[in-house]
Amino acid sequence: MPTALADLLARRRRTIAGLMSGTSLDGVDAVVVDLDGSGPGVSMEVRGKAFVPYPDALREALLAASLAGTSDVRALSGLGFRLAPVYAEAVEAACADAGIEVAALDAVGCHGQTVHHVPDPEDVAGEMTASTLQIGSPSALAVWLGVPVVADFRAADVALGGQGSPLVPYLDFVRFAAPDETRLLVNLGGIANATVLPAGCAAADVVAFDTGPANMVSDRLAALFFGVPYDDGGRLAASGTPAAALIAHLMADPYLQRMPPKSTGRELYDERFVADLANRAGLDLASATPATEAQARDLIATAIAFSAHALHDAYRRFIAPIAPVDVVILSGGGRHNAALAGAIRDLFGPIPVRTTDDYGVDGDTKEALLVALLAHETLNGVPANLPRVTGARRPAVLGVIAQP
Repeated sequence: MPTALADLLARRRRTIAGLMSGTSLDGVDAVVVDLDGSGPGVSMEVRGKAFVPYPDALREALLAASLAGTSDVRALSGLGFRLAPVYAEAVEAACADAGIEVAALDAVGCHGQTVHHVPDPEDVAGEMTASTLQIGSPSALAVWLGVPVVADFRAADVALGGQGSPLVPYLDFVRFAAPDETRLLVNLGGIANATVLPAGCAAADVVAFDTGPANMVSDRLAALFFGVPYDDGGRLAASGTPAAALIAHLMADPYLQRMPPKSTGRELYDERFVADLANRAGLDLASATPATEAQARDLIATAIAFSAHALHDAYRRFIAPIAPVDVVILSGGGRHNAALAGAIRDLFGPIPVRTTDDYGVDGDTKEALLVALLAHETLNGVPANLPRVTGARRPAVLGVIAQP
């Protein structure tokens, strides 16, 4: 083993940049974190953060690459390398915010951009195979930055029969578990995922799964009808009226009925889902006749209401019978959507709804913090998947190390 890598693995304390680019395809969140220790005893101090938005052309190319009807192998090859300089820019910006040079980092953790996620086995060349694909070329990024990069965090769990997702429950457990309070952590990104931390829980007691879309469907509708990447603050949804009959139809989605462990993403809530939703509302996305603005606002309001109802229904079905919660804690960009956050508060009342910011964790960079923690645990040789959450046969050390 090279001396530099052996030294990196032997350290207890590390400064790591974490990078997260999620299913919302808005850009890259980055944090610089000082980490010490492991597991529930780990200490984490965020020293700097940054957000680098995707250029419009890159965002649209990634969206096309994520859809079965428009993806192609040449685009995937190019985009994996195209992302490296964007990730590098995010690392450099976060380091500048922290007041350090990139060379002072011990490592970079990079989740990569998920373009497809197939955790339930399907036939691949005659063999039932589960898979997940995050692009971003960690080796290219390591060369670009001159710093080791830890990436590919989902594959080991999938190889062990797990969903490979969600990963955020590991951070939820080590940072938010409480001895006297049962907490429901809800991350509202493109997809909504929920983590249940029973009072006084051990890692084996954590329950978590994806509950359905959070912002993914409403973001796409906002782009199609209003030419904006997302519904800023939930203003469009707040100005529309949800369609109760359409919400009832959406709540019959087979994914919502499935018992955890389970995970989902753009492969389910994709353009076909959006087109079907619009058609059921009497709007034809392929038609030259545009929707009225009121119709478009109502449809976005319906998509947001569906996200909130899917979350609450998941709580009612799968969580409340085993662990009624004392508090709901939101993170992710969706917590800024007043329509979504308000609907969640209404559905969960009288249970209080707070945000991770109330507990000292920036809800916009929580997933980037998770990636830094996962990279740290990879270097520690510590498993960071939770088999009860993902369905994997056993705990696994996640991630691979790319050296510069």
